Amino acid sequence: MAVRLLKVSSVATAVFASSGFYLYSKNVDFNDLSIIRFGRAAATTAVISYDYLTTLRDVQYGTEEYWAVKSKVHRRSAERLRDLCCANRGTFIKVGQHLGALDYLLPEEYTSTLKVLHSRAPQSSMEEIRQVIREDLWKELSDLFIQFEEKPQGAASLAQVHKAVLPDGRTVAVKVQHPKVQRQSSKDIVVMEFLLQVVHWLFPDFAFMWLVEEAKKNMPLELDFLNEGRNAEKIAEMLKQFTFLKIPKIHWDLSTKRILTMDFAEGGQVNDREYIKKHGINVNKISRNLGKIYSEMIFVNGFVHCDPHPGNVLVRKCPESNKTEIVLLDHGLYQVLNQDFRMDYCRLWQSLIKGDLKGIERYSRRLGAGDLYPLFACVLTARSWTSVNTGISQTPVTQSEDVEIRTNAALYLPQISELLNRVPRQMLLLLKTNDLLRGIETILQTRASSSSFINMSRCCTRAIARNSRSFKRTLWDLTDHLNALRHTAPHSSLPHPEMNVTILYYIVLSRAVSSDHIDLFSPF
Repeated sequence: MAVRLLKVSSVATAVFASSGFYLYSKNVDFNDLSIIRFGRAAATTAVISYDYLTTLRDVQYGTEEYWAVKSKVHRRSAERLRDLCCANRGTFIKVGQHLGALDYLLPEEYTSTLKVLHSRAPQSSMEEIRQVIREDLWKELSDLFIQFEEKPQGAASLAQVHKAVLPDGRTVAVKVQHPKVQRQSSKDIVVMEFLLQVVHWLFPDFAFMWLVEEAKKNMPLELDFLNEGRNAEKIAEMLKQFTFLKIPKIHWDLSTKRILTMDFAEGGQVNDREYIKKHGINVNKISRNLGKIYSEMIFVNGFVHCDPHPGNVLVRKCPESNKTEIVLLDHGLYQVLNQDFRMDYCRLWQSLIKGDLKGIERYSRRLGAGDLYPLFACVLTARSWTSVNTGISQTPVTQSEDVEIRTNAALYLPQISELLNRVPRQMLLLLKTNDLLRGIETILQTRASSSSFINMSRCCTRAIARNSRSFKRTLWDLTDHLNALRHTAPHSSLPHPEMNVTILYYIVLSRAVSSDHIDLFSPF
């Protein structure tokens, strides 16, 4: 403990000048200065670390008093972290929102406190919005729109959205990036990386470097609104069979890397129960259709919208057909799943639904969980190991089980941290997406319905079958090519053609078996 306190005092000394300058100048807006942003973050990190080390020092581990005291430290620390995110804005809010979405991975004190960041994003001034439009579109705002609402429809960590009317009368949503966030983001990520390394030095069990790695990879993509527009069009084409899903059309002539203009979509947020009740929308239908959308994305297409928080999912009744529709917004953050990962993930969920323990262990290990596969299964499903044993489709979710899972998130934080550093990077955003979708189901009171498991199972089966058919077609194409070589080069030094086919078939078949492909001899 003395060594840890010495470490904390060293860190505190190192950040004294920058944090002192921040505290002295807190009434002045120096938010653009890197030293201020760093000082704020460093001071907060030092205070949180000191609180954990000193408050828990004299309390016996494992006692009721210990867990009660630790819960209070969690709450204080989460509030300090929330205040830091609100002060530094931009990337800090984005990362804080990510943490707030990990309901079953982090202590409840953190997730419940950080969730408010979705409604506390900063707003840019109207003059800043005009300047971004002027710089990127080379025209004044009044030349592009006959009407432009100054009050934003919504403000997020990276941008805000305004309702506007084009000269031809069409109503659009104009998403404009906060002017300073692009410049600050790369520096903020460096600060986060440094401070997380310091925290890991103080608390070796705390290994959350995956968070910075994800921010490094995803932030440039999220800050490129042209990429977001392409994602929107791609997913609209992929899921065009779902007539209940609406993706706003992009107006490319009024879009740049910092501005995205799209059709304006009416509707209420998926967590707005008053709106849902007023418009006679069936919550079970919403939940079922949302499950269809995401099962198709994850298991069949391997192209996943990874930010389904309630503000990005609207529901409405179509005026013409009176059918319920889902509008999916904010397409900046997508995860692409490679085929091997996707097939293993399909088979893992099939095993989880059926309660196939051998399959759960096998595919969890293949996805990097190792000996932590029981914890991985619980994290993935947000269910207890008892429910996983039985088969999650056979056991309804109870309130006591949900409390148990959330409590265990605090108890097993070091193991969860290790697990998150083990699994493929593709898994991290899927875990966040799973937790956000579960949050919506909880609000709608449709959690773990039988229809959701049926949809998932069907998509898994279809994805595996499609993969098998694709594999067979490749095999026959290779065989045809080899036979063509036999006819075009009869005097070559190759072995007998039939032997070529046999060898080729054996090699490919062996690889298929080792990769867990479906039986090649099964009918199409």
